Amino acid sequence: MTGKGHSDRGGRLLGRLRPVVALLLAGAVVAGCTDAGGHGQDPSGAPTTLPPLPPPAADGATGGTGADAGAGEGGSTHDPATDPAYARFYDQEPAWEDCGPVTECTAVTVPVDWADPDGETLDLAVVRRRADRDAVGALFMNPGGPGASGVEYVGDHGDLVTTRDLRDAYDLVGFDPRGVGASEPVDCLDDAELDAFLAAEADPTTPEGLAAMRADAEELGRACAADAGELLGHVDTVSAARDLDVLRAALDQERLHYLGKSYGTLLGATYADLYPGRVGRMVLDGALDPAQSFTDVSIGQAEGMERALRAYAEDCGNRSDCPLRGDLDERLDQVRQVLEDAEQQPLRTGDPQRPLTASLAFYGLIAALYDRASWPVLDQALGQALAGDGAGLLALADVYAGREEDGSYGSNLLEVFNAVNCLDYPVDADPESMAATAQRLEEVSPTFGEALAYGEVLCDAWPVEAVREPAPVHASGAPPILVVGTTGDPATPHAWAVALAEQLDSGRLLTYEGEGHTAYMRGSACVDRTVDRYLVDGVLPGEGATCG
Repeated sequence: MTGKGHSDRGGRLLGRLRPVVALLLAGAVVAGCTDAGGHGQDPSGAPTTLPPLPPPAADGATGGTGADAGAGEGGSTHDPATDPAYARFYDQEPAWEDCGPVTECTAVTVPVDWADPDGETLDLAVVRRRADRDAVGALFMNPGGPGASGVEYVGDHGDLVTTRDLRDAYDLVGFDPRGVGASEPVDCLDDAELDAFLAAEADPTTPEGLAAMRADAEELGRACAADAGELLGHVDTVSAARDLDVLRAALDQERLHYLGKSYGTLLGATYADLYPGRVGRMVLDGALDPAQSFTDVSIGQAEGMERALRAYAEDCGNRSDCPLRGDLDERLDQVRQVLEDAEQQPLRTGDPQRPLTASLAFYGLIAALYDRASWPVLDQALGQALAGDGAGLLALADVYAGREEDGSYGSNLLEVFNAVNCLDYPVDADPESMAATAQRLEEVSPTFGEALAYGEVLCDAWPVEAVREPAPVHASGAPPILVVGTTGDPATPHAWAVALAEQLDSGRLLTYEGEGHTAYMRGSACVDRTVDRYLVDGVLPGEGATCG
């Protein structure tokens, strides 16, 4: 992303805003993934070989609880795929062009407002990596966010995020959802403003601080509205799920085979609830619970991050090169001291323009907690920080935010992340309610609770109203859907995967007893083999299946 100036804002810092919730982004944050090759132990429980998928019904929207919320039908079973008003979208035949040694790219057109098929349109960027052997179909992939680029995920990293067995069997399809990456990106801030947004501090516990926080939220909302226009009110997950059905049709797929990670699980579950009759093989890894409120998500993530930090600190104490000293509680106190020191006086980093604030230290910590393979990097960064040098944590924060060495940001993830969540989650920004939530957050997470508090302010001041009401999804009539949860996941707690698998009428849970965010291609040969057998061979793991 290049800087755009926004001179009308006079360079005011847009940095006193808390993240709505922490980024729900799958994939390696610091360390690379490895190809487990699909071999290894099997999970507990007796697997079941599923029968071949039947052809989808003529009307694939056979029972979703939110069946047409995105098209303004109030929950009817209206199916745009069979409605002549949407034929120009469903009947399009995209033109493919080579865009890499093993990839080809295209664009697929969808309506900006699904309630207005004759209105404005936008083009979605799509990449396809052809199967290494005869394909059984196309596997659509979403890496999370909201705001992560599926085009980059598949186009640049397809060999790292899938096994050879999966690449042999499927054409891998990555797409940038509406407002993301190359699909009409919501791009509100220039690079310097994003630096300020991430680094600056706030004290919303005071009336003055809360008022300033709201003023900045309103300013950010105005900037995003000026950039995105009508689209800003239509980057919600239901609209993106409707787009996904057009992508399915444009690629001539009768059913949607799908691998969604992190936020991608909400997108996939929403699709399944809208179009259960067109679901193929679907894996939802690192699951969100669609029934969770904004507050529920914040508290769940605070608990998950604190649990992950505790696991790191416990493991660190067993290593001779651990920078933390004393018993477990003392080690945790030292990490919190780094945040407190940075809040009182930002740490030097070698760049006088970018000292390490507490906000940046927060991002650096959680970046490393997303992947156990990153713990040695966190060792070094914490050792430096305890000596007054914040360079290591700043580097981790930059990886988390996608900031390049030249100071540019490689995507619009941080901006569209807020835009999607503010449409997906209604909020209660009453000061007393937010204060009560802040107290609860600090109770469950002494380390991260403060940083996750008062996020409601941003969405309450957002220029467009939320359009999604969190509720359970059932996807009645869909074939079995595999939900994967990791017991030590810092961003999407295992309890959310349990809840989603129970909500889905055909949900089946696979538990990975390990650390890190998401499980597939994160180092467990058992998980990789189980997911591959389900996607490729239709072998569903047994009830209560667990990979150690």
